[in-house]
Amino acid sequence: MASSKSSGSTSVLWFRRDLRLTDHPALLAAVEAGAHVLPVFVLDPRLLDTDTPRSRRLLASVAALQKDTRGALVIRHGDPVEVIPRLAKEVGAEQVHVSRETTPYGRRRDEAVEKALAEDGRELVATGTPYAVGPGRILNGSGAPYKVFTPFARAWHQHGRPAPAERPKRIPWLRDDVHSDDLPKVDGLEGIEAGEAAARKRWEAFLESGLTAYDTERDRPDLDSTSRLSAPLKYGEIHPRTILADIAAHSAGRSKAATTYVTEIVWREFYADVLWHNPESAWHDLRPELSKLPYDSGPETDRLVDAWREGRTGYPIVDAGMRQLLAKGWMHNRLRMITASFLTKDLHVYWTVGARHFLDHLVDGDIASNNHGWQWVAGTGTDASPYFRVFNPVTQGRKFDPDGEYVRRWVPELRHLTGAAAHEPWKHDNGYDHDYVQPIVDHDEERKESLARYERARR
Repeated sequence: MASSKSSGSTSVLWFRRDLRLTDHPALLAAVEAGAHVLPVFVLDPRLLDTDTPRSRRLLASVAALQKDTRGALVIRHGDPVEVIPRLAKEVGAEQVHVSRETTPYGRRRDEAVEKALAEDGRELVATGTPYAVGPGRILNGSGAPYKVFTPFARAWHQHGRPAPAERPKRIPWLRDDVHSDDLPKVDGLEGIEAGEAAARKRWEAFLESGLTAYDTERDRPDLDSTSRLSAPLKYGEIHPRTILADIAAHSAGRSKAATTYVTEIVWREFYADVLWHNPESAWHDLRPELSKLPYDSGPETDRLVDAWREGRTGYPIVDAGMRQLLAKGWMHNRLRMITASFLTKDLHVYWTVGARHFLDHLVDGDIASNNHGWQWVAGTGTDASPYFRVFNPVTQGRKFDPDGEYVRRWVPELRHLTGAAAHEPWKHDNGYDHDYVQPIVDHDEERKESLARYERARR
């Protein structure tokens, strides 16, 4: 609900996954509702209680937003359910403006904040979401949510979406003496590429020079052919609506490459929609068909999982991906699928083990995309026919890293092997002269075992 602007009134704008000032409907609503706008970011201990690549990336983005607001951004530590109502009362704000949250935790938190504000006669106003089409809006003809991507994508395109919101010509930030806590001191924070300006610069560079080859090169981890916008999208430094509008206005907007890129945006929207309708699917199987599927556990399995986490499986493409994750907090999407398949179908480990490891180390760790991506690979998620897909790490490596450059970049033990030989060191007399590990399992045997387990579970 919007209220008329009253003289001297203040609106609170609570930033979360929308750390930008352009294409920000909640900001526009806050400017419209109050003579002044107090921007705030709450350092929620439930989201920032550990030092992870994701938390460092978030802090870098908040630091950039603080500069963009010319120091007006107020930082507060604590539980938002206590912090936000207290701050609203402190500055006399009748409304707290937010972008509507869609994750299970975010929705529970906002409901609690809304209740706490209402008890004091104040209002939580949600405008916009982190998605081009808000989760929950796309339904099939019978009013039910889509469970498979292709019909969802068709309906998503037919649904339409708003144009990007204009940036306010003037934002009346509240400059009163409102206490602000310091951001945590983290080494290397200044060196992290973060913030709205950096996101816009990266996007414009990709739009001009990277988009045209996206459909043919996006699966090549040896090439720098992706937009690297997953983290900016995660933290809302750029809105997908902006990206889609720029693509539509670009000369390559109707190309196959552009269509392929837009499809990846739609996958992000699809997984958010699935989580919206099925919040329990964050950590439980979306599809019940494989509820009887047995998984391995125990000391020996723990040893194999540790080898997977550390990039010591003996399968070069798997190890390269896992080492990139540990070193950079990021992994190419093709490698995310390959490494996930290895854990779930070669090591027979339940997908949540891998999903948690990824969330602990990815700078772009998004619970909807990450966890449903894992379920897609594991066969318990949205894919219509997932049971027989078992990624062969050698075949995948030779196909998507044909010259072995990606493997040699992250597995220096194999730099002496030229070309595609790096994907099969066991075939070469000098393949293990540099302390590389032997394969920890036999892929062909584990593939057969995985398929046998699936068949028994489906009966």
